[in-house]
Amino acid sequence: MSAAADPIALNLCVLTVSDSRTLAEDSSGDYLISALQASGHRLAERALLPDDRYRLRAAVSQWIADPAIDGVLVTGGTGFTGRDSTPEALLPLLDKEMPGFGELFRAISFEDIGTSSLQSRAFAGLANATFVFCLPGSTSACRTAWEKIIRTQLDARTKPCNLATLKPRLKE
Repeated sequence: MSAAADPIALNLCVLTVSDSRTLAEDSSGDYLISALQASGHRLAERALLPDDRYRLRAAVSQWIADPAIDGVLVTGGTGFTGRDSTPEALLPLLDKEMPGFGELFRAISFEDIGTSSLQSRAFAGLANATFVFCLPGSTSACRTAWEKIIRTQLDARTKPCNLATLKPRLKE
C-alpha cells in the first residue's frame, strides 16, 4: 500500500457556539469529537463560546495561527436569528472559501429537511493552511456534514482527491 493510501491523523479543534448550552449539554460537540476520533484523528482542543463574533474570531484565530492544528470544526451560529454570527465572525479569517461545501451541505440537507435547508449558512474554507468547517448547531446537521462530506475529505484514502493529502501543499 502506498503512503498516499495510508490514513493521515489530523489535529482538529471543535468549537461550539451557543448562548444556552454548557459543555455537559453539548451533544453536537460530543458527536463531532467521537466522530473525528473514530476516524483516526486527534482532538487538539475543545471550546464552547457564546455567540459573540469577537470572541469567536479570537479563539479561531489562535487555532489557525498554531502550525500544529490542521482543522477547526465549528458548530452553531450559522442560522438567521439575531444572535447567529458565526459567518460574520469567521468568514473574514479565511484566505480561501470552499463554496462547494455549503452548496453540497444544503443539497444533502434538502433530502432530510426540505426547503428549511435554505436557512443554513454553513460554510468552509482555508485559513493559514488550516481547514475551517462551520456547521449548524443541531447534532443531526453535524452528523450529516461529517458522515456525508467531511469524513471522506479528511481521509487520505478518498479518491480521486481529498483534503488530507492536500494539506502539505497548502502553503506553496
